[in-house]
Amino acid sequence: MYTIRRAADLTGIPVATLRAWERRYGVVTPQRTESGYRLYDEPALRALAMMRDLVAEGWSPRQAAAEVERRLATDPATEPLTTLTGPAATAPTVTPPRDGDTPSSPDLVTAAAALDAAGLAELLDERFSRGTFETVVDGWLMPALRELGTAWAAGRVSVAGEHLASHAVQRRLSAAFEAAAHNPFGPDVVVGLPPGARHELGVLAFATAARRAGLAVTYLGADLPVADWSTALAAHRARCAVLSLPRAEDLPGLEAVVAAVRATDPAVRVAVGGRFQHLAPSGVERLGHDIAAAATRVATELRPS
Repeated sequence: MYTIRRAADLTGIPVATLRAWERRYGVVTPQRTESGYRLYDEPALRALAMMRDLVAEGWSPRQAAAEVERRLATDPATEPLTTLTGPAATAPTVTPPRDGDTPSSPDLVTAAAALDAAGLAELLDERFSRGTFETVVDGWLMPALRELGTAWAAGRVSVAGEHLASHAVQRRLSAAFEAAAHNPFGPDVVVGLPPGARHELGVLAFATAARRAGLAVTYLGADLPVADWSTALAAHRARCAVLSLPRAEDLPGLEAVVAAVRATDPAVRVAVGGRFQHLAPSGVERLGHDIAAAATRVATELRPS
């Protein structure tokens, strides 16, 4: 029997995706310990590996789960795999259903405009099953969120639709953050938004990527008062504070945090990402707009040489 983290390691499927596939598609039903922790046996891992391979071939998660169920119902003993992390060795080749065979996942703007919560959930499942967290965030999620913002500003998506999509994304990012392995021996970093700033999807994605890069991340969320930044940095003996500047209007709060951190401990590094990071005060490190590269850069620079 394997824990969910070990199952993720063996199959190459992120922990958050394992939970989503179980909850939404019922591809496996892991056993539970008395404390409620999931345990996966060999047949469960093989079913997950089959679904992983089908998704990689172009099947939607819903279609892949149905195909796994069909194969196992036909002959559960004849689906050998070379390795859990490799492709199926003898699974029959089946063409993925055409787009018209089953409903396809909408894009983020379309689902938000239609207030389609189920479509949003399936879209996020599908996208995050197709690559690493970092490649999905930089290659699809951040551009899709910018498109969503443009559609909202143009009146093509209502406030309700924008909130529905944003909260769906936030839940997915929060699950990924919790699923990322915490490294208690990594360099300590405090991540969040300055007072008044509330657009936290980008900085939460960075916090997750930074944790995955081996940093000991304390994520403090949105709209954090100035004094609390100094308190948190001291409590965790953090060597770096990472903030985001998603709007130009958030600059005064950022400047106040930077001044407070420098007054408390000038040795603490301050780094800033976000759309308007170019407005940050002099001496603040600008991280650029690639979240994976920013997380890797901070992790590399903070590790002892």
